[in-house]
Amino acid sequence: MDGPNDALRKSCEANENDVQESVVEERYDADGKHNQELGAKGEEAARYYLERRGCEILEQNWQCPFGEADLIAMDDGVLVFVEVKTRSCDAHGLPEEAVDAKKRRRYEMIALAYLKESDFDSLQVRFDVISITMMGLRKAFLRHHINAFGVGE
Repeated sequence: MDGPNDALRKSCEANENDVQESVVEERYDADGKHNQELGAKGEEAARYYLERRGCEILEQNWQCPFGEADLIAMDDGVLVFVEVKTRSCDAHGLPEEAVDAKKRRRYEMIALAYLKESDFDSLQVRFDVISITMMGLRKAFLRHHINAFGVGE
């Protein structure tokens, strides 16, 4: 079954550094380069990618006083908070480089707020980053950084 915008063309393979990579095909309008629209399409591609890996998406764009979590998923009994970074090119560095210490601390606070509101008793939590770099109008390079950072990093 095809997902949103036929997002993934092929599944990914893990390498030794817990980074998974995939080529993503996404349909972009000629004028679809606005940051907000690009980010939304990146989040949809990331969602579809995670679902294909067997993750259950619990929330998308979940908001609390500390900010917004792009995706919250359940992966084999682990609660995963996912930051998705999408860029149209790598001229300003790789997308994952934008997840700095301040953003990591904010995600920790978002996770605490989510756990307070949830019915989960005891659960392992993980923080992942999915970075997407556009490679033209219909293709993108997706990297999944599993357990990209831990609490207090």
